[in-house]
Amino acid sequence: MATSPLRALGPHTLHVVVDMQRVFAEATDWRVPAIAEVVPPILAMVRAHPRQTMFTRFMTPAAVGNATGDWQRFYARWRSVLRDRMDPAMFDLMEPFAGFVPPAETIDKETFSAFASPDFVASLSRRGAETLVLSGVETDVCVLATALDAVDRGLHVVLAADAMTSWSVAGHRAALDAIYPRFDQQIDIATAGAVMAAWPAE
Repeated sequence: MATSPLRALGPHTLHVVVDMQRVFAEATDWRVPAIAEVVPPILAMVRAHPRQTMFTRFMTPAAVGNATGDWQRFYARWRSVLRDRMDPAMFDLMEPFAGFVPPAETIDKETFSAFASPDFVASLSRRGAETLVLSGVETDVCVLATALDAVDRGLHVVLAADAMTSWSVAGHRAALDAIYPRFDQQIDIATAGAVMAAWPAE
């Protein structure tokens, strides 16, 4: 699973927990069946570094017409998760994680990549981020988009592979086995345990 021995992780490391929200955990059209399996490793990393943790939340528009470009086509397919059709609380973090904010930070985003959020980019700059540890959902969608944007910005990316999952088992495996290893000089793949061993707790 690991692409290479994990480099030591220093004080400019941040853990970005991608979209661990109720909308992906409960009975919605976006439910990720295996999401509960990744809660324990994510929680272990959050507990070790609460102040260096950022939670992203995927926020849908209120209506299809509020989206831009082909996002309208996307939400025409997924009308059930529009904000005007769903309890707003479904966009909250899953309960194991909500209690860590603060000191952890929550950043809302409206696209797959967290880097499309100006607040996310500003927080990384303010914190002097050099390495991002990524976990959450989905391995082959929002995690992937965020990882590739991080690579383009010159950041070192560490994927906690046992702390991420997807609705698509095939997509999850393909991303970890075939896509991410293509970026082996900029992306490391490790277990949550290996991440914590390389990153001294606060």
